Amino acid sequence: MKQEANQQNESSSTHRRTFVKRGLIVTFSGITGISLLPGCRDQEEEEGEGQEVSPPEDLMQEHGLLNRILLIYDTCKVHLANKESFPKETLANAAGIIRTFVEDYHEKQEENYLFPRFQKANQLTGLVQVLLQQHQAGRRLTDQIIQLTKSTTASETENQELAQCLTSFNAMYRPHEAREDMVLFPAFRKIVSKHEYDSLGEEFEKNEHRLFGENGFETMVEKVAAIEKSLNIYELAQFTPQA
Repeated sequence: MKQEANQQNESSSTHRRTFVKRGLIVTFSGITGISLLPGCRDQEEEEGEGQEVSPPEDLMQEHGLLNRILLIYDTCKVHLANKESFPKETLANAAGIIRTFVEDYHEKQEENYLFPRFQKANQLTGLVQVLLQQHQAGRRLTDQIIQLTKSTTASETENQELAQCLTSFNAMYRPHEAREDMVLFPAFRKIVSKHEYDSLGEEFEKNEHRLFGENGFETMVEKVAAIEKSLNIYELAQFTPQA
């Protein structure tokens, strides 16, 4: 029984790291209508279902989590602007996830493993410098957001300040993560060896498990979903424009 439980945990922890690669191959094949990349397909079959996704793909999935929190921030900002009551603890909880998972883990991965390699290769150094400055600015904003959500009887001035912090955070992070996804991450594969590239994927996984447990990312997704439900923004269909 213990062996079966271990196998189930291993399968759960590797699921997030396998679906992107398989999905991209299936989608690309469907678009062209032909069988593509047979060598890659054969290699995947030989390596099995536990094949990890690359470090940039891992970081991009975590950007998806960040985007859902940006929507939470948008929603809370509207409530503040309209002077509507909402569960203030949801905003505190969202900021807590930004601090622990995004800033203290996700961004540290970028700062410790990606940025130095670009600087050493003298590639995209200007972009890296701006990204690093924005990480630091984001942490200052998170400090303010956490502080401003502690009060249960916030003044109008404090609520306006909080709304401005949320606006500034979202306005910075949407182009920030887009530039990482579209420029920095695709370039990363070109500046490291295949062995180093693969090793970093394993290192990322170890760091995540060490800080958040075997199913750390999935746990964070569940926490974000709970916040979305409390704010009535969980159902995806509600964002579809009416014809």
